[in-house]
Amino acid sequence: MKFNRILLSTALVVVALVIQVSVLARLQLPGAVPDLVLLTVVALALVYGPVSGCLVGFGAGLIADLAPPADHAAGRYALVLCLIGYLAGLARPENGRLKSASGPMAVVVAAAIGTTLLYAGVGALVGDTAARHVGLGSLLFTAVVYDLLLAPFTVPLIMALARRVDNDPLAETTGGTDVASGWLASGTGLRIGSQRGGLLVKAARTRASRAGRIKGVKRL
Repeated sequence: MKFNRILLSTALVVVALVIQVSVLARLQLPGAVPDLVLLTVVALALVYGPVSGCLVGFGAGLIADLAPPADHAAGRYALVLCLIGYLAGLARPENGRLKSASGPMAVVVAAAIGTTLLYAGVGALVGDTAARHVGLGSLLFTAVVYDLLLAPFTVPLIMALARRVDNDPLAETTGGTDVASGWLASGTGLRIGSQRGGLLVKAARTRASRAGRIKGVKRL
């Protein structure tokens, strides 16, 4: 991974973990805890691809394993997020563009379900039966709901920031929007690409009309 990717990923993961532990975990919501670290890994994987997503997931999971008040074996969450980061990176389109938010939303749902199942499965292998007492069905449902509620406010912003820091501007093509701007556009009903093109056309027409009026005045 590039140094700027490592630096940005580390900073975002640490901030997400601090917010998750100090704020979200203390809300005492029923079922699962909103997983801001998972959303950060998914957002970065959608921009960087499967290999970098795997590395980001492993690092994020390891930090979460070692950070207090972790009460599970170190490496458990790192393994889970490593797999999730790789699989989420596979969902990144080759041209880096998505036409709507349905793709990332589906990835978030799959990541929430996969993380819960994998975490519970690895816990069962090491003798942790906490998921059985809480109820796996309740954990799955609440994890999906909480992550879907947080995703529109976190994933597109992280993706846009990752692209800006990575100096990876997308070429202007017709019929597509950036993976981050497409998410926001689909949620608000705005078409950012078409608006930008319309403004450029209007500006060109205005300059042409002014030039025509100036020439007419000079001829008189």
